[in-house]
Amino acid sequence: MLWDHYVFRRGDAVHELWDSLLKDRPVDLLYIAGRGFDVRAETVMREFVAGQQGAERRTVSATLLLLGLHDYELDEGLKQLTEENATALEAVFSSLGRTEMVTVATRDGEDEASASDMLRQIVKAVLDEVDGKTDIILDVSSLPRATYLALLTNILQKLVPSKVATQGVVHPLYASGVNFQVFVAEDAELDGHIRADDPSNDLVNIPGFFAAWQAESVQDWPLVWFPVLGEGRVNQLQKIAGSIPMEAEVCPVVPHPSKDPRRADRLLVEYRNPLFDSRSTPTSNILYANESQPFEAYRQLLGAMQRYQSSMSILGGCRLVLSPLGSKLITLGSGLACFEMRPADLTAKYGVAIPHAEPRRYVASADSLRQSKAEIYVLLLTGEAYGTQD
Repeated sequence: MLWDHYVFRRGDAVHELWDSLLKDRPVDLLYIAGRGFDVRAETVMREFVAGQQGAERRTVSATLLLLGLHDYELDEGLKQLTEENATALEAVFSSLGRTEMVTVATRDGEDEASASDMLRQIVKAVLDEVDGKTDIILDVSSLPRATYLALLTNILQKLVPSKVATQGVVHPLYASGVNFQVFVAEDAELDGHIRADDPSNDLVNIPGFFAAWQAESVQDWPLVWFPVLGEGRVNQLQKIAGSIPMEAEVCPVVPHPSKDPRRADRLLVEYRNPLFDSRSTPTSNILYANESQPFEAYRQLLGAMQRYQSSMSILGGCRLVLSPLGSKLITLGSGLACFEMRPADLTAKYGVAIPHAEPRRYVASADSLRQSKAEIYVLLLTGEAYGTQD
């Protein structure tokens, strides 16, 4: 398990982490954020930039990659909020460095391969900026799931090309000392009220996880499906379910423990028809993942994937398919599990896939977004903190 020991902070402890990580050394920074309507991204950036302007911090260079999100249907309130958010992010970051715009687009009528190709292009544009940086920050607060999962897994793949320690001394997550942080301004209740409507008929696959879904050579392998459930995503799940064989093993993942103790129960009721009535999924297959602890969600999912991979090896192989429809922290934990389970070569007798039905329209209350009391979480995934196996 790569993150058997991990660095994870929330609330006020975030600033203590930044002090220990960034003080008294030169910082070459790449900051990746979304040009979206979710103003929680501004909350995180203000906190970070204010700290980085302290007397004991040295920013040698800093680049903000602001990923534009076009062709989504938004009401006028959300369009205005998007423009306000982009202006605010650029203004806040200007005290540290420059801003570059990178466009992410989803177009009506394009097939799955084209949609996936666009996602690969945005990943390449970001990876081209990674070399030479001492610190990389991915702020997922205002990014769509498919985009931040693609960036998370592919940045990790670039920084951690081998998951095996060298001579048992250097931990793979040391990553030549490059510190890779993921920022989240989390408000699970607000996420539950952001509706994602009109999912595309064409599934988008996360780059690097395509073969296990489409390759002809693996179509006879049994399939295990892990749908990570979140409010208001039934239509997206049904689009994905149309490509999942009825004989597949289904392991729904629900948030528990949660700030709302009844949240898991309501989700199971919401998804009763597509998962339990239609597919007769046994309740014993349900997995519970901590709503506010991504590394616990990672451990739960990774353990389940490893058990299925081991038990199905006698059948020649298996496909492990994840559908991330939950809130951000659980989705990040799911992404870490998929990254670690991703086979190192094409000879492996299993595969991991992350197909996603990207919505065309988002519906949310601009007032609710502005009034959100989000809590800041930071995951430190690579760097000096993982310097040795000890």
